[in-house]
Amino acid sequence: MKQMKFILLSLLCLMVSGAAMADDKPIPVGSLPAAAKTFVQTNFPKAKIVYAEKDRSTYECRLDNGTEIEFNRKGTWDKVDCHTTAVPAALIPKAIQNYVAANYKGAIITKIDKERHGYDIELSNNIELKFNSKGAFIGMDD
Repeated sequence: MKQMKFILLSLLCLMVSGAAMADDKPIPVGSLPAAAKTFVQTNFPKAKIVYAEKDRSTYECRLDNGTEIEFNRKGTWDKVDCHTTAVPAALIPKAIQNYVAANYKGAIITKIDKERHGYDIELSNNIELKFNSKGAFIGMDD
């Protein structure tokens, strides 16, 4: 019985501390960094930002077309998730575009995420691929 109480108490503490760490707070769209607003205007000229939030080190916004974008604290994009439509070609290194066109005919890139190793992308057929910072294919994501 003591062991069960300890386990329950431990789980409760983990849940409370996890909730405290995820301190995403909605913010007015105008509070996004200027670089983030410019990025949206440049790459999604027909879309409007409908929601924005901030945590300790990142910003996130959602557009009226369903796209979700994450930015670092300076307003540089880290992740663009267009869900069912294509990520703007200007955001995708040419080597990645060429690899996808050659190996996944008919698939479009719906998500791109900048990582330490390079890029993680997701295709319209739900295949996830990893590329290094130069755009060379390094593997599939599990």
